Amino acid sequence: MDFPSEQNYIEQLSIDCVIFGYHQKQLKVLVPKLNFNGDFYALPSGFVIQDEDIDAAADRILRGRTGIQDTYIDQFHVFGKAGRSNETFLDKLLELNKDTLGEKGMNKKQYDWITKRFVSIGYYALVDINKVIPKKIAIDASIDWYDVRELPPMIMDHNEIVAKALDHLRINIDDKLIAFKLLSETFTMKEIQELYETVFNKPFARNNFQKKILDLNVLDRLEKKFTGAANKAPFLYRLRG
Repeated sequence: MDFPSEQNYIEQLSIDCVIFGYHQKQLKVLVPKLNFNGDFYALPSGFVIQDEDIDAAADRILRGRTGIQDTYIDQFHVFGKAGRSNETFLDKLLELNKDTLGEKGMNKKQYDWITKRFVSIGYYALVDINKVIPKKIAIDASIDWYDVRELPPMIMDHNEIVAKALDHLRINIDDKLIAFKLLSETFTMKEIQELYETVFNKPFARNNFQKKILDLNVLDRLEKKFTGAANKAPFLYRLRG
C-alpha cells in the first residue's frame, strides 16, 4: 500500500468532492465504501501535490471517480475546525484491520501524518448520471450512488459536507444556471420542475414555475416530444449555447 506520507503531497490539506447526479426524481451522491473490514464510507477525497493547483487537484479526483471530463465543479466551503482530525476514524479502522494495518502495515510516521488536523477544501460537481461509470480506486471496496436523503453514515464530517454542498446548490441553482447540468442535453419543462422539486424537497406551482424558468431567458425551445400517449405532447428545451 502506498501511504500518503510517502507521496509528494502538501501536509494537512485535503479535498473532499460531493458528486451530485439526478435520476428518477432522486438527487444522488456518489459515495465509495472503503476497502477495509468494517463499514467505512467516505466522500471521494484526496490530497494536493506540492506543485499542483487546487482546482486541478479537485478535477483529478473527480475524473478518477467518474471517468468524465468537462464537468461542472465549484469550490463551496473550507472545513477547518480546530478539532477536525482523522484520529478517531483511523483508530477504529486500525482496530478492525490489525492484520493489514497493524505494526507491520503502518508505522508511526504514517500514522502521525494522517491523524494531524486537516483543513479540507470542499467542491461539489454536477454530472449527467447517464454518462458516469463510477470508478473504484485502490482504497475502494465499492462505489455507488445514494439518495441524498438516505446517505450511509460517513467518516469524520463527510455527511455535514454533503449538507453544506446541498445548501450551496440551492443558493446558486438559478444565478449560475447549474440545475440543467444534472439533466440530459434536452428536457421537458416537467422534467425541469421535477428536478427543482427534488433539489428543494418541496412542490412548486406549475404555472408560476414555468414562468420563472422561461423568464431566465436561457433556454431554446425545440420540437415537441411525442410519446405516443393521448395527452398533448410537451416541448423539448435545451440550455442556450
